[in-house]
Order: sequence, then C-alpha cells, then structure tokens
Amino acid sequence: MKQQGVHPEGAESTSDAEPRPDITEEAREEVHIDEVEGDEPLLPARVHRPSDLMRLLVGVLAVVLLLGIAAFAHGTTSGLEQDINKGTGQAPDLLIKIAGLASSIAILLVPVAFAIERLIKRDGLRIADGVLAAVLAHGVTLATDLWVAKAAPSSIQEALTQPSPGDIHALTDPVHGYLAPVIAYMTAVGMSRRPRWRSVLWIVLLLDAFSMLVTGYTTPFSIILTVLIGWTVAYGTLYAVGSPNVRPTGRTLMAGLRHVGFHPVSAAREESPDAAENDRGRRYFVTLEDGPPLDVTVVDREQQAQGFFYRAWRNLTLRGFATRSSLQSLRQALEQEALLAYAAIAAGANAPKLIATSELGPDAVMLVYEHTGGRTLDSLADDEITDDLLRNTWHQVQALQSRRIAHRRLAGDAIVVDRSGTVILTDLRGGEIAAGDLLLRMDVAQLVTTLGLLVGAERAVASAVGVLGPDAVADCLPMLQPIALTRSTRATLRRLARERAQREREAVLEASQQAKQARLEAAGHETAPVVLEKPDKKAVRAEARAEKRAIDDALEEAREEDLLTQIRHEVLLIRPQAPVEPARLERVRPRTLMSFIAGAIGAYFLLTQLTHIEFGPLMANAEWGWVAAAVLFSAVSYVAAAMALLGFVPERVPFPRTVAAQVAGSFVKIVAPAAVGGVALNTRFLQRAGVRPGLAVASVGASQLFGLGCHILMLLSFGYLTGTEKTPSLSPSRTVIAGLLTVAVLVLVVTSVPFLRKFVVTRVRSLFAGVVPRMLDVLQRPQKLVTGIGGMLLLTACFVMCLDASIRAFGDESTSLSIASVAVVFLAGNALGSAAPTPGGVGAVEATLTVGLIAVGLPKEVAAPAVLLFRLLTLWLPVLPGWLAFNHLTRKGAL
Repeated sequence: MKQQGVHPEGAESTSDAEPRPDITEEAREEVHIDEVEGDEPLLPARVHRPSDLMRLLVGVLAVVLLLGIAAFAHGTTSGLEQDINKGTGQAPDLLIKIAGLASSIAILLVPVAFAIERLIKRDGLRIADGVLAAVLAHGVTLATDLWVAKAAPSSIQEALTQPSPGDIHALTDPVHGYLAPVIAYMTAVGMSRRPRWRSVLWIVLLLDAFSMLVTGYTTPFSIILTVLIGWTVAYGTLYAVGSPNVRPTGRTLMAGLRHVGFHPVSAAREESPDAAENDRGRRYFVTLEDGPPLDVTVVDREQQAQGFFYRAWRNLTLRGFATRSSLQSLRQALEQEALLAYAAIAAGANAPKLIATSELGPDAVMLVYEHTGGRTLDSLADDEITDDLLRNTWHQVQALQSRRIAHRRLAGDAIVVDRSGTVILTDLRGGEIAAGDLLLRMDVAQLVTTLGLLVGAERAVASAVGVLGPDAVADCLPMLQPIALTRSTRATLRRLARERAQREREAVLEASQQAKQARLEAAGHETAPVVLEKPDKKAVRAEARAEKRAIDDALEEAREEDLLTQIRHEVLLIRPQAPVEPARLERVRPRTLMSFIAGAIGAYFLLTQLTHIEFGPLMANAEWGWVAAAVLFSAVSYVAAAMALLGFVPERVPFPRTVAAQVAGSFVKIVAPAAVGGVALNTRFLQRAGVRPGLAVASVGASQLFGLGCHILMLLSFGYLTGTEKTPSLSPSRTVIAGLLTVAVLVLVVTSVPFLRKFVVTRVRSLFAGVVPRMLDVLQRPQKLVTGIGGMLLLTACFVMCLDASIRAFGDESTSLSIASVAVVFLAGNALGSAAPTPGGVGAVEATLTVGLIAVGLPKEVAAPAVLLFRLLTLWLPVLPGWLAFNHLTRKGAL
C-alpha cells in the first residue's frame, strides 16, 4: 500500500500543485471542482460485512446454548418459569389488557411506519432486505415449531411450551410466528443506527412479552428463542445478499473538504499494492485553488472491517500486545490516528502534519494532512539506500521511543524519503502511546528485519547499533520471531524460505546426477568380464554410501541461513551474552487449541458411549484375573506397534520415544479416522527424528502396505480355520469361498471400467509413492524386516488376546470361543473401523464386534460387556496417557 502523502505514480493529473494566479475569479467559478482524477474503481452496490457474519455466528451459538440449557437444566428452567409466573401474576388486570392491546397494535404499526419513512427518503433497498429477512424468519419459526412438536426432546418441549389457556389439550407455540419476522425485519433495515426507532421497538417488544407471559401464552425461553431467531436470520440475510454500500465516493470527499474550509480543484486516488493490509483507509492527492496540495485519508466502515477476523485471531492468540481492537468504532479510529500524529510530531519525529479532520456522513471520516511527497523506502534502488539514510531512519524511531510511542508497523511502505533525503514515518494509525518495553522492542525487531530485507543483516544491525546502542539492539533478539512481525514481512520471509528450499533441492538433484554419472563413467572404463558374475553386495553398499555422502555434502554447501538467523549472529558478534531464546508471545498456540478441541471431542464420544451402561452388575460379575490379562495385552500392543514401524525405517530412531509416539497415537485416533490419524502422526514423528520427509512418508507407506497384506492373509487363514474346526476334513467354509468370490468380482469390475481403474490406480499410486524403493532398502537388512513383520504379527496377536481375555472376563467355559473365531471377528471389526469415517471407528467397530461375536455363538449378555471392556482398554482409557505423551513429545520437539 502506498503511504500517506505519496503522489501516485502515473496518475493522470493535470492540476497544478500550486495555485494558478493566471486564472481569474470568473474562470475559477467555471472549474468543475467535483472532478476526481485517476481511475477510481467503481464501488460495488453491495458489500458483505464481516461484522454481519460474526453476529450470525454469535446468534447461532446463542440458540444452541439456549437449547442446551433447556435440554440439560430442566430444574433451572422450571424454577425460572415458576418465579416469573408468580411475579407477573400480581400485575393488575387493567394494566395487562392495556399492554396487550397497545403491543398488538404497535407491533404492526412500527414496521409500517419505518418502511414509509425509508421510502420517503428513497431507501427502498433496505426495505427489500427487511422483507426478505422477515420471510426467512417466518420459515425458520415454522420449521422450529415443527421440530419441537415432532422430534425435540421432552425437556426442550417443556421449556418452550405450556398448556394453552384457551385449550388445555393444546400447547402454546414454541416460537412466536409474528414476532420473529418483525425482529428480523427491523434488524435488517438498520434500526439499530436510529436511536428513536430502536427505543420504540424495544418498548413494543417488552410490552408484548409482558402481556404474553402474564396471560400464559408463552414461556421465558420461548421469548428469548424468538428474539435470537429473528436477530440471527436478519444478520444471516444481510451477509448473504450484502448490505447497501454507503462508502463515500470522491465527489463526497470534495464536498467534505469544502465543508471544512478548503477549495479543492481535483483529487487523484492512490492505488494500494498490498490488499492484504488495506484496512488503513483510501488515500487521495488533492490539489487546491489557493494553497499547496493535500494528502487525504478516508476511513469508512467497510475498509475498517477488512482484516477483522485476522485481528480477532491475533487478539485471541497473542499476549497483551495484540493488534488494535477488532471492533473499533470510526470515531475511535479517527481519534487514535489524530492523537498519534500529534504525539509523533511533539516527540521530534518527522511525520505528516494533520491539519483537519471531519466526518463524511454517518459511515466515514477523513483526515487531512499536509502533502509530504517522496518515495517509500522499499521502492528505492539499492544504491540509493545509503548508510546516512539508514541512520536517519533509526533516529526517527529513536525519537518515538524516547516518548514511549510504538509505531507497530515499521514496514518499508511506512517509511517515506522526500526529495531532500529526509525520512518521514507514516501509517501511525495502528501505533500506541505510553507503550511498554515489549512493544518498543518489537518495533526495533521489525525495523531491523525490514532493513535487513533491503540491505542485508550486517548493514541493518550496524546502523541500529550506531544509533540505539548495542544493548537496545540486543534486547530485541527475543522478539526476533515471525509472529512478532507484520503480516507483509512474514509473507516475504516465507517466500524467501521457499526460494532457499528450491535452491537446496536443485543442489541435491545435481549432486545425485553427478554421482550417478561418475559411477557410470567408472563402470565404462572397466573391462567387461567374459562370464557374468553376481554384483558384490559390499561394493553396492559402498557406492550407495558414497552417493549419500555426496548428496549430504551438496546439501550442506547449498544450505543458507534465513534472515532472522543472520541478524541474530550479527548481534551476537557485538553482544555474545545477549538473550537469544525467543520470548513466549503466543497466548494460545494453534496446536494447543487443536489439542483442546480434540480432547473435548474425545470426552463427548466417551460420555455418549458410557451413559447407557450399568457398571454395577458388570463390576460384580467380572473375573478380575482376565481383566488384568486384557490390560497387559493392551499395553504390550504399543511395543508391538513401535516394532512394526521401526522395522521399515533403516535410519536409527530411539525405540522408547517410538513407543511413546504410539501411545500418543491413541489420543490422535480418537479425533480422526483410524486410517488417517496414525499415518499422519508416525510421518511427523519420523521427520522430527531426522528422517527426510520423502523417506518418512515412504517408510510409513511401506508399513501400511505390509500391514494390509498381513491383515488380509490372517483374515483368510483364520476364516479357513474357523470353517474347518468343527469338521474333520480340511474343506474351506462357504463364508470364505463367498468372500473370495465377492472380492474377485469387485476386482474384475474395477479393472474393466476405465474410470474406476484410473481412479483406483491414481489413489494407490499417490498413497504408496516411493514405497517400493523403501522396501528395497529394508530388504537389504533382514533383521529390520523380521522386526517389522514380527511387530505386525505381535500387534494383531495382542489385540486378539485382549478381546479373548475380555470375553473370558464375563463368560465361562461353556461360552468361550476358539482363538480362530475371535481373530476373525477382531480382524473384520478392525477393517471396518479403519474404513469408517468416525474417530477411532466409534460405532462401527462396536457394532461389528458385537454382531460378530453373537454370530459365532457367544451370548448377547457376554458379547456386549466384553466388547465394552475391549474398547475401554484399547480406545478410551489410553486417551489420557496418549494426551500426556502427545504433549510431552510436542514440548520435546518430537512431534
């Protein structure tokens, strides 16, 4: 974005900056002073306000919360209704009748009167929005009434309805079908910005609610729900169709300037190159009839709302120094920018001089500055950024910091250099007076990064030390982290990081190609033997190690330090004892927030599974010896899972930490499908353990591929044994034959249909990309392969034995099953759980295991508690240890 006071390059302006003495008064009167030059973009007729979306979300959450209270706090709702009925029952009958008559009349007259007033002022678009919102609100009320009457829990129905006074066999309406549309209508037409109409509306609503409560035609929760539905539907409608755009145009700006005593001739709009941070207002270069030109900033509600959600997120996640208020009013924005402009000049810094402020209607304000001219720092050529210019920039920041003023946005486009070489600080709107040490240190960190991007870390640090001193620069090191920098600076650093990574990849590819070429040339110079011999394994391994060493050397040579690391090194050369540990600036990290949400989801699923179980009889009838055995098998399964993973990782990875990662996986799979969460966690763990990303993905893919093959083979084998265990012959069971035929038919269908064949091949290729070369690496180490396959077999055996012990804990010898039958049931349930989209296969696994155990002859009274115990030990009880392991590994940097 261009800074304040910079004349737009290329603007087609024919107006002179100075007054034209050769123009007579009569000629001046003929000048079209409402001219707005340059290609000012046309304003859209409607805009989607983020504030409307935020109010919509708040309304939806309020409705959900209200229904939750009505559903789970039945005693509270009943007591509240009794207290209100007792209090309103003492009201005089005459007052009740007057209130009812007045509200019933006014509830219809007020919207009509407001519509007439808006139509007189030619504001028909707002009336159309209000009518649309009223129609939608009426539809929502009908749907809510139907839901409460037919499908809602009895507690919600009792909170929202009561027997009708006119007919004790009928119930009152859960939502008032006439009141919610009125509220939606009045909200959508913008009554909140008109105090008189707003007061009248609230008086009417209170009278109507009072009369309905006293006469027994509604409940308190019904009234609240009605208001929330009308309010929510109104803002949802406004956000969907858009609000009428009331942003001031250039002509409005010209009229506003004349209103405060200026005589403008023309105004040229300055375009903003940075739309991501374009919330600081539109800029105009204005020429006058009788004075020097002006720089004018126009701030309206629409531009002020840009970046709303970003600022709200920063305010939520950062500690105490976040961005300005995300709900700042226009007057607050005007006062803040004016205050910062005066404070900066009083501190001795060069800043644009504010000479006038004014409102441009109810939805915009303008700030008039003296024209500064010049170019932004990031638009200067490299040879133009001299050491004197850098020192001058730091002197301006030093002047601000001497009066405890934080700029908060010292990016390259906020620093202007005029024709004489004077540095001017602009964009003070987001600054802060009486700032704390934290904000001042962040300003230093931001400016040294900005200058480092332009002239390099060495010159940026040297110029800062020359003005502020080594101690002040060293104190900013803990703030030298991306989260403390501006949005545009972070984007630039990410772009540079991608470019560095690309250069490193190119260097690795070139080194690999050179090593292969050298190996081919060496093989070509050797004489070809007469008899073909088997290749020497030691020679092959030596060549592989040499190629890997060459790639590592090339990667080390191509590796570049990022700018922030270079700045730290330059500061440490001056102050070796400077603190380098980054300060904790985040209040809530995204990963912490995700952990909290995942824990809440896991707790919800756990409660829903356990609410209908009677634990008394289960605890009394359980065989605790078998329960202990089931616990042991469940614990050993994590060791087996670690073996199954490390068996396909040729690199050295600590075994205890791998076991901890598998324990952490028990927490991850509760919030993600089993086939997704474990893969992502193991891949992340291997990358953190030093395995390259591509190889980590290939190792996990190889493990998954071998696991799939073992699973299918064991399912077929145990199914075969299950079909033959009751007969002396070894003929396979009909179930196995039917299953094999079904699989064969599916394979034929997929291979014969081109679309399905392409779809499956693409998905399988992307899933197991790089797996085959990884398998070849593993095959060269038989010990690793034995560990991996053994771990998979041990993992399946642990789960089968855990399920068998759970069955024996609630059954006896007459109800026991063979290991083959239990294995078939577990393998089928586990396969379905991996395919189910629910976290941890919740619901699908329990149903499959229960039905499968009953199908193989286990009584229902034993199958249900056995499956419950098995799932508690393998899914729910490990959630807490998994959460602790997940957080521990995260703190240690292993995840």
